[in-house]
Amino acid sequence: MKSQERRESLLNLLIQSKGPITGSEFAKEFKVSRQVIVQDIALLRARGIHILATSNGYVILNDDKILKIIKCKHNGTHELEDELNTIIELGGKILDIIVNHPVYGEIKTPLLIGSKFELDEFIKSVEEKKAQPLFTLTDGIHFHTIEIPNITIYNKIVDSLKNKHYLISK
Repeated sequence: MKSQERRESLLNLLIQSKGPITGSEFAKEFKVSRQVIVQDIALLRARGIHILATSNGYVILNDDKILKIIKCKHNGTHELEDELNTIIELGGKILDIIVNHPVYGEIKTPLLIGSKFELDEFIKSVEEKKAQPLFTLTDGIHFHTIEIPNITIYNKIVDSLKNKHYLISK
């Protein structure tokens, strides 16, 4: 298989996939090294294709969705779970968390939580590893990039987060 054909096949797999695909999985599928896959992803990105690298693998962002950044504040794992659950229950997907650290500047980490299952797995991982969520670095203040299908859903998410006193500003 030629490199251009491989990249087109890789892109098709990403488009059809319901979840992330690791570089190792692609490498095995196409019988190339993981580094070749990293280069292929870079070339696809250079074509303007929105591919996100996450800790669980590569995903393609859907250009039909609307992206919004919300500013929130809360403390504790229970409030974290409630905040994220509120977003996904109303039809949003949490793409990342961003904190503005006073020393290190902006710290941004992909989350890609769009279902109750993904949220449960995330919370379970935080609890099992006794990890401190990023918002603990900034007195609970953090941002999320959320993906929403339309503005009506966004407004419902904003209203619900405001009612729960998690949203700082729209």
